[in-house]
Amino acid sequence: MLAGQGKSKKQGGLETRKRRSFRILLGIWIVGFLALVVGGAFAVYDVRSTASAAVIPAPAPVIAAPQVAAVTDSAPAPSPAGLAAALGAAVTNPGLGAFTGSVTDTATGTVLWSHEPERPMTPASTTKLLTAAAALVALPSDHRITTEVVSGSRPGEVVLVAGGDPTLTAQPVGQDGFYPGAPRIADLADQVSHSGTAVDTVLVDIGVYSGDPLAPGWFPEDVPAGFVAPMEPVMLDGGRSDPLEDESPRSETPALDAGRALAVALGADPAGVALGSAAPDATPMASVQSAPLRDRLGQMVSRSDNVLAEAIGREVAIDAGAGASFSDAVGAVLRVLQGAGFDTSGVTLADLSGLSVDDRIPAGLLDSIMAAAASPDREDLRPILDHLPVAGGTGTLADRYGTVNRAGAGWVRAKTGTLDLVSGLSGYVVDTDGRVLSFALLSNDRSPGEARPALDAVAAVLRECGCR
Repeated sequence: MLAGQGKSKKQGGLETRKRRSFRILLGIWIVGFLALVVGGAFAVYDVRSTASAAVIPAPAPVIAAPQVAAVTDSAPAPSPAGLAAALGAAVTNPGLGAFTGSVTDTATGTVLWSHEPERPMTPASTTKLLTAAAALVALPSDHRITTEVVSGSRPGEVVLVAGGDPTLTAQPVGQDGFYPGAPRIADLADQVSHSGTAVDTVLVDIGVYSGDPLAPGWFPEDVPAGFVAPMEPVMLDGGRSDPLEDESPRSETPALDAGRALAVALGADPAGVALGSAAPDATPMASVQSAPLRDRLGQMVSRSDNVLAEAIGREVAIDAGAGASFSDAVGAVLRVLQGAGFDTSGVTLADLSGLSVDDRIPAGLLDSIMAAAASPDREDLRPILDHLPVAGGTGTLADRYGTVNRAGAGWVRAKTGTLDLVSGLSGYVVDTDGRVLSFALLSNDRSPGEARPALDAVAAVLRECGCR
């Protein structure tokens, strides 16, 4: 017990000394801190009040100077050997599967690199480059499609005469449908109403188109999946069930849907809408026009819109005096391209959107179209370049080149193509020396998950090239 108390007293004394030492040290630290603060305050005051103190001027403002710098033909071109060496690993990537491609110096038209460029490949939506090129050659950029309403065969009956425009919308005035600038059912209804005609029946004349509304190589599930609608010459928002959603399920009866929307707007019974024919001497009552061709081409290419591609192909055929079936439109587009100097050997097309698995196009033809569009000699094709998606920025390339292949972001501009085992990329890029290179790259027999990054890597190499 005493021993225990003695131990406790010794420990208590040690703790007391430790506390006392701590208080002394704390006091010294506080005094030192205050001295530093006060001295520092005087030191700061002294520096600010000293005439000889240096005054640092404010930095000059940063002024942005955005500009568009034109490329020149004097920029050095890659050599074929240098380009082949740079592309070596990228073009042998197993992820490309069956692969063909072509790269051209657009200033001279010289093919700098190619691999089986004449081999027909399933092209997917790169097919739309053929459709766009033919439309630009054959039609003025401000070409429009007219949709009319005429009198029917009896009082109270009117006929909606389709002209081939799938972009009409029944959205309220002041609210865009899927296609900005598209004509409105409301405008047709207003014009009919102002004529004083009381309407009880609406018919729809789709006679401007002919043949099967679905192309060979399309699958029936493509319609409910939202990839395409049956090709009829009038639709609301491309046949979309949701007019503001790209891959919304599509209607099986798009022309009748447009007629029903007009009936509702006119106070007629939508259940009575049917297909019919307008008499040659029918009285015109109303009309609206599509957006100019240049706008619709932009929407077609940037969004890869299948319905617009098929409609624009028929627009080319109708202008040429041909029929307006799938085969008529394909034939008209190929004739226009041949007449414009393009070699269409090896091309087999069932449609003009690239949705058909029966389509075949050589990469060399796609590259030649892009090279022509970027050349100084074919200003008629130049608008194609404006519409191409930008890597990492717009359209169907917006979500690519973000982390992988980032060197191509903002520089690669190309039309994409995608089916289950098909991927394509065709466009142009300005390399690091300022030379404009066109390209077409087609991959078959690999999933898009494998092929897309591999194609992007090839295009990124072209951007980084100097390759001499």
